[in-house]
Amino acid sequence: MNKKYDLTRVTETWWDDSHDWSAVMEGYRLFRKNRQRRKGGGAALYVSEHYDCSELQYKEGEKPIESLWVKFKGANNSSDVLVGVCYRPPNQVDEVDEAFFGQLREASRSQALVLVGDFNHPDICWETNTAVHSQSRKFLENVGDNFLTQVQKDLTRGRVQLDLLLTNREELIGEVEVGDNLGRSDHEMVDFRILTKGRKESSKIHTLDFKKADFDSLRDLMGRIPWDANVMGKGVQDSWQYFKEVLLKAQKETIL
Repeated sequence: MNKKYDLTRVTETWWDDSHDWSAVMEGYRLFRKNRQRRKGGGAALYVSEHYDCSELQYKEGEKPIESLWVKFKGANNSSDVLVGVCYRPPNQVDEVDEAFFGQLREASRSQALVLVGDFNHPDICWETNTAVHSQSRKFLENVGDNFLTQVQKDLTRGRVQLDLLLTNREELIGEVEVGDNLGRSDHEMVDFRILTKGRKESSKIHTLDFKKADFDSLRDLMGRIPWDANVMGKGVQDSWQYFKEVLLKAQKETIL
């Protein structure tokens, strides 16, 4: 790597306990989750030793999940950031998927979550939030239920998009680039910045006085919308955006 990275995630490490010495990089802490009892898989995260961070342990099922979660302490009164790394093998069973979704629900309670990894759902179309296979549709459902946004739009392995970049705060992510390969990997690298230092700017915020709201009119306006017809064919994120726009418009008309 020619660039100097603060964080580097690796999936499909194929490591076991015999790699303890060879996996070390000077100046970095290594968090890793090796596949148990068989070859392949695995997830790892290298973190510059300058960061104050710690690994969180979430509940697993009987079969281990190839995921890890590292919390970074926020600097200068900024929120902590939780970074997750996951490798999901193509043949993963529903039981392990469900256990991962449980971890995802816990992790999504964080005010600032960034989740990266190879999830092996090549049939998902992120433009329409649709998928062919039931496991992929279940994954999409959990992404929506936890209010996550997939911000990496490019193909990462041949003609498919396997490597994802998900967050519950889009403003956290910037300068996303896809290209080059790490070592002999057949996946493209995904580069991005986690933007934790926001500028303080003065702003005027208009707040609604719900004590003066005409809830009968609001209920009537929302009840007139043909929801089923208007969201037909839309994905989770597009449907949510449509609902939010309609609700905000109705609020302006019925709440002072």
